[in-house]
Amino acid sequence: MFSLVRELFLKQKRYIKQTIASFVDLVTLYLSMVIVSFTFAAEISIFTNLVILLFPILTIFTFYTLGVYRSVLRYIDFSSIGLILKALMLSHLLYITIGILSLAVYSYFITLDIQKVLNLQNFQTLLLYFLLCSFFVLGIRIFANSFLRKTFKFQKVAIYGAGSAGIQLAGALRVSKEIQPVAFIDKNPSLHGTFLGGIKVLHPSKLEKLVSGGKIDEVLIAMPSASKSILRSLLKEIEKYSIRVRILPGLAELAQGKILVSELKEVDISDLLGRYEVEANQELINKNIDNKVVLITGAGGSIGSEISRQVARHNAKKVILLDSNEYALYSIKSEIESFEEEVQVYSVLGNVNNKNRIIEVCKTFNVQTIYHTAAYKHVSLVEENPFEAVSNNIHGTKRCAEAAIESNVETFVLISTDKAVRPTNIMGATKRFAELILQSLASTTNTRLTMVRFGNVVGSSGSAIPLFQKQIKEGGPVTVTHREVIRYFMSIPEAAELVIQAGAMGKGGDVFVLDMGEPVKIYELAKRLINLSGMEVKDDNNPDGDIEIIFTGLRPGEKLYEELLIGDNVSTTSHKQIFRAEEEFISANNLQKYLDSLAKAQKAGDLYALKGILEEVVSGYSPEKEIVDAVYMEKN
Repeated sequence: MFSLVRELFLKQKRYIKQTIASFVDLVTLYLSMVIVSFTFAAEISIFTNLVILLFPILTIFTFYTLGVYRSVLRYIDFSSIGLILKALMLSHLLYITIGILSLAVYSYFITLDIQKVLNLQNFQTLLLYFLLCSFFVLGIRIFANSFLRKTFKFQKVAIYGAGSAGIQLAGALRVSKEIQPVAFIDKNPSLHGTFLGGIKVLHPSKLEKLVSGGKIDEVLIAMPSASKSILRSLLKEIEKYSIRVRILPGLAELAQGKILVSELKEVDISDLLGRYEVEANQELINKNIDNKVVLITGAGGSIGSEISRQVARHNAKKVILLDSNEYALYSIKSEIESFEEEVQVYSVLGNVNNKNRIIEVCKTFNVQTIYHTAAYKHVSLVEENPFEAVSNNIHGTKRCAEAAIESNVETFVLISTDKAVRPTNIMGATKRFAELILQSLASTTNTRLTMVRFGNVVGSSGSAIPLFQKQIKEGGPVTVTHREVIRYFMSIPEAAELVIQAGAMGKGGDVFVLDMGEPVKIYELAKRLINLSGMEVKDDNNPDGDIEIIFTGLRPGEKLYEELLIGDNVSTTSHKQIFRAEEEFISANNLQKYLDSLAKAQKAGDLYALKGILEEVVSGYSPEKEIVDAVYMEKN
């Protein structure tokens, strides 16, 4: 019966709900007046008689005027209660004012003992009436709130951080249809045991009890000013409880407007890494960008798009976005055009193997800086498509570099990879070959040709981390290639920023290596992501866990460990996270012979010859014996 009434009420249109609420309030107000009248029956004066019927109507009018009926009964909070009390006080003041004016007019025409009317008893009557109105009006709303909310299942959360961000978040959650805060967690001892907005502040040691007792379903971290290292320590502390964690973004992201529930994000690897922050060298940032025309190849990709964003935000004269992917190009151009910074941005559909197209673009716009990010980089896919990888990563890089030289471009920066060091895969071998091309060309031109080598970036297309997160959401299992696989990680914005700075240091033929921090064991990372999603790893030690981690075996071309240096000859630079590597390279004449041989092998479709050339040229390359190119295998 009750559930039927509840559902019937919730289905009504907004104005009908408001009408019902105002009618209930009107009845309540008259009921309160009746109770007061009986209580002070012998003393009721003209004060009541004149406006006894007016007052409830006046109160309803005040409620509408102040917006009391705009509040949703299901989500009544302290601000709603405050508004109701304010409206009742205002209506009483209006009541008193009207009453006094009525008495003044009445006493002018009829002899009246004003002193008798304005006595203590009548003011006590008003006070009692106010208290009864407040009790009934608020009581009915609290009952309605409890009654209507039974249809909803709320997530109970603890907010870690009782600062201004945490308080704002709690305020936003109070009107949420899904989430309700039940506690604040904070390390500040002066706050422990206090209440903020009706929510108790607890010591972090109480978190375990909240989780084990089933009192919370999730932890929300509201510490936008915390450093990455502090956040990392905090996550390490929480993950042992196997409870879902979400995080408010940093201050930069919250600079505009109020905190919104939608701004909460899932824990990702960048939060777990906790890399120390090094302030960018603005002189290096500006050197190749400020008031310059900048071309980004592969502008729609993970790194290319982020470099494009940062270039656009650092006072570039013109930003030229080049990509062969129509949608990716459209997306990044649209995003940059929405920036507050005024920058001229142009989109160019083109392939890096079309040298004439690159020259045309460079000369038309007078390009001064090129960031060459276009490449095939997914290890297993490249292993399955080696001819295309050679065409794009090697020949494409050479043609872009030659186009830059012929167009008198000042600086050309190649985005390389740690997989170029003693590679076991086609992707790494082709990227090292691309480095060798730039090294050989560097001595023959005034264009500064520079390479920047780094490891995995968080969230790039085709990386394992988004896959893990997807698998966790789907209930598992999470697939890891090998228990001992180790990788270096860096956030995309940090990588792009360091690439720009490293490119500004180049003198010609330089290979720069970025400090990737501590290596991360992928298996341990998968376990942490599972725990911070509110679940437990299912294994032999915990057969009742939620999500299993299974090992699928190393993919073709995959290494257990990645390296950043071929040799030990490395020197520091003016930037703490950027190093210069001194590595052997091949003369331009010899390199051209290998390029001609590669082209011949491609034309003949001879995969073994192609791999043999790469093995001869690229130091440390140990190609996989197994052929996984589906087209090649089908033909042969």
